[in-house]
Amino acid sequence: MNNTPPVCNYEGSDYQQAFWEQGGRDYEDRAEAIALKKMLPTSGKLMLELGAGAGRNTPRYEGFERVVLLDYSTTQLAQAQQKLGRSDRYIYVAADIYCLPFLDRSFDSATMIRALHHMADAPKALSQVRNVLQPRAVFILEFANKVNLKSIFRYWLSRQDWNPFTLEPVEFVKLNFDFHPKAIRSWLGELGFSIEKTLAVSHFRIGWLKRIVPAGLLAAMDGLFQPLGALWQFTPSVFMKARVNVESQTGEVSMNVTGLFKCPECGGGNLQEKNDHLLCPTCHARWAVHDGIYDFREKMK
Repeated sequence: MNNTPPVCNYEGSDYQQAFWEQGGRDYEDRAEAIALKKMLPTSGKLMLELGAGAGRNTPRYEGFERVVLLDYSTTQLAQAQQKLGRSDRYIYVAADIYCLPFLDRSFDSATMIRALHHMADAPKALSQVRNVLQPRAVFILEFANKVNLKSIFRYWLSRQDWNPFTLEPVEFVKLNFDFHPKAIRSWLGELGFSIEKTLAVSHFRIGWLKRIVPAGLLAAMDGLFQPLGALWQFTPSVFMKARVNVESQTGEVSMNVTGLFKCPECGGGNLQEKNDHLLCPTCHARWAVHDGIYDFREKMK
């Protein structure tokens, strides 16, 4: 676990309130909801929401029997828990995406919305997602697009140094990365995904326009243009629906919460549930469980 790339930690942050609720992002939220609706399976047993934050998108996964909300920040997960409540349907997990604490082939679907742009090693993060998905599972990925119109014009006008047309990611702010769609497609293909749908999202992410046009109308217009993502991607946000293309028998999804987990320290399964932690019977590492949140970030001392 010590060899993983740096993590963008929202612990103690008011991100949900400052960015989404008070930051004028109603249009973006609605546009993303439209994109998700176009891509989500109508039903499923176990969904993994990577970078779940305070649960902004979680209610949109209504067709799934259970949802695992994963985030590095326990304060974000606590906000999600306050919003969604404690029930058997929601499982709250604090963990590093680079070292997912789940047994292979556990999930029949996963989403990663507004999380990949914090990944310094995106292929490593995506490989972890691939490992925990069942054959034929659906993976919905959103990423910040390097080849957006604003960056293209800024480059042509010599107002930015980096080239939006090259394939390598660009870190425009510390631990904030834009990606080229071709690079994303290549990484997903190498990991055994086939891409079924691409949507271009947030066509109208322009401050003055959002101030004068109602968010609902802008989002509805965005929804009409989103399918153009199959032809070209020049928007700041791109959604891809990918599917694990390995043909083999799917295992049973565990309905026992602890049956989903593996030890991030040694990779062993069959973690034992104690009063305030999970115990790995193989390496004896202990992982805290506090207020309904499973914490796999660092083992207990």
